[in-house]
Amino acid sequence: MKHAEFAFPGPLRDKLVAAILAGEKTTTSALLAEYERAGEALPSVGERELVLDSSGAGVAVIETAEVRVLPLSEVDIEHAVGEGEGFTSVAEWRVEHEKFWQGAEVRAALEDPEFTVDDTTPVVATRFVIVERNG
Repeated sequence: MKHAEFAFPGPLRDKLVAAILAGEKTTTSALLAEYERAGEALPSVGERELVLDSSGAGVAVIETAEVRVLPLSEVDIEHAVGEGEGFTSVAEWRVEHEKFWQGAEVRAALEDPEFTVDDTTPVVATRFVIVERNG
């Protein structure tokens, strides 16, 4: 089974995993460039993944319910709220995601120290449901 790793290990991942387990996080966003750089296929509807916490332990199984690839400017409020991070507007969601995507860890993963996003940057917007909790 594929693994679902949200953000990088540490406080942000811990926060996101807790939101998944609480049922607050039902959507996630990634850059299409991240999939392309890693040579990974996009998630597909019905696909199941094991959610890993910061220690690498599997804490839940999620199933992909919807996958959309759209320009950053077209991410909607339903998706932003579904991220489970307390966003009340798309603008709030975008500020935090731009900081993350233009941060040192993502730039290093993409091997592009100057990487930036704009309105046209392709985003993979995924909706999922928990199908099993471990522990």
